[in-house]
Amino acid sequence: QVQLVESGGGLVQPGGSLRLSCAASGSIFSINAMGWYRQAPGKQRELVATITSGGSTNYADSVKGRFTISRDNAKNTVYLQMNSLKPEDTAVYYCKVGIKFYDYWGQGTQVTVSS
Repeated sequence: QVQLVESGGGLVQPGGSLRLSCAASGSIFSINAMGWYRQAPGKQRELVATITSGGSTNYADSVKGRFTISRDNAKNTVYLQMNSLKPEDTAVYYCKVGIKFYDYWGQGTQVTVSS
């Protein structure tokens, strides 16, 4: 079984920065695409950013220019660098990792942007 452990969430001021990480461990043969999703209270989970095995990235319009997704294949880890944070970025952030036939989800990490 594969486990994903997220870290890096917390409380930050508007305009601040935060870096999330998601490390996969367990029966890992090959990681396909990796991504970050978020879910705010009362809203549906939405895609934030993805990165393919080839390094191609895409972002939700709401975070373009502010967030950067990256991966370290040697560490089986995906990162989300979040800059210029806004209150509307407040949500629980979940990583997703595709391994073989399955998608695996992290436990979620809370990001709160507030003064």
